[in-house]
Amino acid sequence: MLSKILSGGLAGIEAYPIDVEADVTYSQLPSFNIIGLPDVAIKESRARIRSAIKNSDYPFPSDKITVNLSPAGIKKEGSGFDLPIAVGILVATGIIPQIDLGDKLFCGELSLNGKLKPFHGALPLAISIKDSFKTFILPKANVHELSRLNNGIQVIGAESLKDVVNHLTGAVKISPEEFRAEEPKINSDMPDFEDVKGQEYVKRGLEVAASGNHNVLLIGPPGSGKSMLAKRFPYILPDMTEEEMLETTKVYSVAGKFAGSDFICERPFRSPHHTISYAAIAGGGTYPNPGEISLAHNGVLFMDEFPEFRRDVIETLRQPIEAGEITVARVEQTVKYPARFIFISAMNPCPCGNFTDPRKECRCTPYQIQRYLSKISGPILDRIDIHLEVARIDYQKLSAKRKGEKTEAVKSRVIKTIKIQTERFSGKKPHLAYNAYMNGKEIEKYCTLSTEAEEILKTAIIELGVSARAYDKILKLARTIADMDESPGIEAEHISEAIGYRSLDRGIWC
Repeated sequence: MLSKILSGGLAGIEAYPIDVEADVTYSQLPSFNIIGLPDVAIKESRARIRSAIKNSDYPFPSDKITVNLSPAGIKKEGSGFDLPIAVGILVATGIIPQIDLGDKLFCGELSLNGKLKPFHGALPLAISIKDSFKTFILPKANVHELSRLNNGIQVIGAESLKDVVNHLTGAVKISPEEFRAEEPKINSDMPDFEDVKGQEYVKRGLEVAASGNHNVLLIGPPGSGKSMLAKRFPYILPDMTEEEMLETTKVYSVAGKFAGSDFICERPFRSPHHTISYAAIAGGGTYPNPGEISLAHNGVLFMDEFPEFRRDVIETLRQPIEAGEITVARVEQTVKYPARFIFISAMNPCPCGNFTDPRKECRCTPYQIQRYLSKISGPILDRIDIHLEVARIDYQKLSAKRKGEKTEAVKSRVIKTIKIQTERFSGKKPHLAYNAYMNGKEIEKYCTLSTEAEEILKTAIIELGVSARAYDKILKLARTIADMDESPGIEAEHISEAIGYRSLDRGIWC
C-alpha cells in the first residue's frame, strides 16, 4: 500500500515542501530503503523509526518498505524526517486510516522509545511553505518557536509518536496551541553607557555609528575601555522591529540555537574569540549551518584583538559587510544566509599596546608596528566607516564620582536620527533605511555639500589619497552627522567631523 505525507526541507533560512512517499509491499525478503538523496542522518533514521514504532506498541511490517523523498533531485538533511516517515509507514500498513493528510505538515525527530525530540528550523518551515498546509504537527519542544505566528496555521504539539497516531485516528485529539501576543521581554539588567567615564569623543563616534548603521574600529592601549564601550553599544540601537525579530529568530532556529520561549527580541551581540576558524565565522558543515556572521544578523559583530584573527577569517567579512548576506558554498549545497550587522572591531596600536600611550614606553620597532597593522588589509579598512582612538583614562576622570550620560538619553537621539532616514528612504525595505546602505545614486541625491564643505572634502581627499569606497564612506558619515543636527544639507563642520573619523586613512599610526 502507498501513502504520501507532507514534510519540508531547508535551504538557508528558507524552506521548501518535501513529499514523503511510503510504499509497503509483501516480500519474503524484508527491507527498508530510503531514496531521494538522503543524508547520513536520514539513512540512520531507519533504525530509530523501527524501534520507535515497536516501542509505541505498533507492529513494524516485515515486508519491503520503500520511502521516497520527493523531489528526488534535491539533497535532504536532518533528523526532522523521522516523524513523517513513521507516519507514512503506519498509514501504508493500515494502522492509521487512509484519511486525507494533504493539509498537514509533519516534522520531528524520534527517539528509540517513540518520544518526539526537537529539530532545527521549525520557524522557517512554518513561514516559507505556509500556503501548502493548514496544520503543523511537530514535537512539543518546538512549539515555542511559533509563538508569534499569526497566519492561520494550527499548531499541534505532540510528546510522542503514539500521541500523533491517537490524534490522527481520533482516539485522543490534541488541542491546537493557543498563543498569546506578548510584549517583547527586554533585559532590564543591561550595561549602561553612564558607567563609561570620560571617552566623550569615542562615545560621540559610537552614537554616529548607531545613528547611521556604520562600522567602527576602536584603537587604543590595553585597559582603555574598548571592550566596555563595545558591549554597551547594542543598547543604544533602536528596539528590534517585528520583521527583524522574525528574521533573527529564523537564523537561530536553523542553527539550533533558539531555546527561548519567545522570538529573539534583543539585538544579538556576537563576540567570537580570535582563534575562531573560517568555517565557524562564515558557516560550515557538509550542509552549511549559520556562522557567527549570520548569528549577528540585525545586531552587532564584535571582534576584539582584531589583528590576532586569522587572515582568512578577517577577509571573510568583505562580502557580508557590503552585501548584508553571505554565500556559503560546500560540495553538497550552496546556501545564502542573511548577515546584516554593525561591525565593531578593537585593536591595540602595536604588539605591546603602548604605542599611543604617553605614560608607557613602546618596546616595538617601526617594522613590528607596521607588520602588526598590515594584518588588516586595505579593502577591510575601506569597509570600516569610523576609526576611533580610545585613549587611556587619567586618574581624575577615573576617580570622579560623576557618571556619564545614560544609555536611554543616547538611544532617544539615535532613534530620532533614524526616523529622519526612514522618512527619506520611505518605500524601501525597512532594514535599508540607513545612510550606510546608500548606493551611488542616493549619495549623489542626498549628500549635497555646501561650498565650504566641498572645498574641505576636496583638500582632504587630495592629501589622503583615499579610495572611491572611502570617499563614499565619508559622504555617508557626513550625511548621518548632518541628520543628527537636523540639517538638510552637509555643512563644513559635518564633513570635517566625518574626515576626522578616518584616522587610518591619514596614516597616523605608521
